[in-house]
Amino acid sequence: MRPGLVRAGLRFLRRRPAALWALAGWSVLEAAHTFALGFALARALDAGFLAGRPATGLWWLAAAGLGLLVGALGTARVYRQVAALAEPLRDTLVRRVVERGLCEAVTATVAPGRGSGDAGTSSVSRLTHQVEIARDSFAGVVMVSRSFAVSLAGTLAGLAALAPPLLLVVLPPLAAGLAVFAVTLRPLARRQRDFLVADEELATEAGTAVRALRDVAACGARQAVRGALRRRVDAERRAADALAYWGIARAVALGLGGRLPLVLLLALAPWLLRQGVSAGELAGALTYLTQALLPALQGLVHGLGGAGARLTVVIGRLLPGAPEPAMPEPVAPGPSAPKPVAPVPAVPDPAAARASAPDASAHRPPALTEHGAHAGPGGARRPPRGASAAHRPSRVPVPRGFGGAPPPALVLRDVSFAYGPAARPVLCGLDLEVPAGGHLAVVGPSGAGKSTLALLVAGLLRPSYGEVRLSGRTATATATATATATATGSADGVLPVEQRVLIPQESYVFTGSVRENLSCLLPGHCPPLPDAALSSAVEAVGAQALVRRLGGLAGQVEAAALSAGERQQVALARAYLSPAPLAVLDEAGSQLDPAAEERAESAFAQRGGTLVVIAHRISSALRADRVLVLDGSRTRCGTHRELLACSPLYRDLTAGWAPHPLAAERQAAGEERTG
Repeated sequence: MRPGLVRAGLRFLRRRPAALWALAGWSVLEAAHTFALGFALARALDAGFLAGRPATGLWWLAAAGLGLLVGALGTARVYRQVAALAEPLRDTLVRRVVERGLCEAVTATVAPGRGSGDAGTSSVSRLTHQVEIARDSFAGVVMVSRSFAVSLAGTLAGLAALAPPLLLVVLPPLAAGLAVFAVTLRPLARRQRDFLVADEELATEAGTAVRALRDVAACGARQAVRGALRRRVDAERRAADALAYWGIARAVALGLGGRLPLVLLLALAPWLLRQGVSAGELAGALTYLTQALLPALQGLVHGLGGAGARLTVVIGRLLPGAPEPAMPEPVAPGPSAPKPVAPVPAVPDPAAARASAPDASAHRPPALTEHGAHAGPGGARRPPRGASAAHRPSRVPVPRGFGGAPPPALVLRDVSFAYGPAARPVLCGLDLEVPAGGHLAVVGPSGAGKSTLALLVAGLLRPSYGEVRLSGRTATATATATATATATGSADGVLPVEQRVLIPQESYVFTGSVRENLSCLLPGHCPPLPDAALSSAVEAVGAQALVRRLGGLAGQVEAAALSAGERQQVALARAYLSPAPLAVLDEAGSQLDPAAEERAESAFAQRGGTLVVIAHRISSALRADRVLVLDGSRTRCGTHRELLACSPLYRDLTAGWAPHPLAAERQAAGEERTG
């Protein structure tokens, strides 16, 4: 046990003298009961039954029974005093846990591979589980320690009152057993702590693997995750073996201190009788050992060896003060907020950070025309796959920049964002530029900020610092300004809602017809699309089988009756029909099989406009023109080939991925073009 914890425990007890004195006073009654147990039996035999006076013997046995009642009264009052010590300890720990949890909630950064709820889960575990373990273990340690002290005092006093030679037989092995237990208590507590830590690490590793199952499957990391879990299991097994090995010391201490005195007392009975010890006194000594000392010693050895070790580990984790990491200056939302002090640039290399870097001009997709179709070879326009020119959804014209060239579809300038004024930024100093008609994939571990980036682009979150611009205009605007721009068609500095569409992972459908679900993102001032255009969009994203099963465009949609993948297909078709030139797919095909997801992404890539895909499969990165790897200060943006050379995280994500044959052909063709 660490000295700091011992000092803290002593301070805690010294602040509660009333409870300690009451505990000691009621314990005296238990000690008197222990003393009377053996002494009364010895007198009942020697002065009563063996002397031919049964009435005297019965009176002594009645005295022993009275002592039992007195001891029971003391025990009942002892439990109340132990509660008076344990409950304040619990309250103290709860306050510390709440303070620590609040501090962690506003200062902790979500680590890669962990969910944003992990810190809250840890606080809940400390509050509901570990605090109760500490309270129960503390009460158990107090009870077994007090019980042993009371039983030892009553036993030694009774043996001395019966016959002093009995102490010569009992004390040496008892002292030896206690010495063995004291020597092994510290390493036993250390092994107990190692076992608990190994168990928690295994649970954490398993929980992380379960939460990241989709990422593990997408990256082909099954063997790596299985190996990590196996190592945790092996570590817990080794810790359990070591704990069991040192647990033998408890059996040795119990044998020396509790059972060896019994053997010696029986073996030396003839010698003790020659020394003047009576038969009643010998029977009283056996009663002390079997009914008082041995049970108390068993409770002490097992209680301190188990509950004491758990108390040491749990208190050691709960008592440290709230962490005080270096916190960034509070950042208020909006462009007028002060810039964070010394922000770490998320993309330190501008040449690799911009999707529209000059040296990548040869690899850019064809320019976007006014109506949203790509310019094909020789400048010939080709409509999106699955929609004829007559039935293509209406598009909001892409604004032109200087010289007639369209401005970048998406620009992030030194964007930082944190979920709270004192929290560490999820994104810090991010610079990014995606050209009109570009196709960007965003990859990274869970918790790296991919969905946060999607919400910033969609205007659902405001950056703490920096600016997000879409097609040359700010991505966030007041509701009044947005509504005015939508109604008038004005594009002066205000971004209409039709300029972007976000498809989240949790897709939303509502009760109504298929046609109503598909058309709900179309502007109110535009005429309804013909059924042919709706059917073309459904076919483009691969949802035709679902629509046929529902009864066609007039069929009814019941959200509860659709699977998660079917809801995603409806949402993808709805977004495909949207006039927004920028589509953001935030794991929008996570519930689809790889082939269906590829079909949907390809449809969006060919529909016209700009596509940003928050990818949960590495195959999405191969289909994109450029890839953004969110990795904290090591964030990079480039082609697949460039990132393999400059991003260790991207190499790890792609290391175990086995590409689909079609994706492999596309990857090879792309490398030939860029080679």
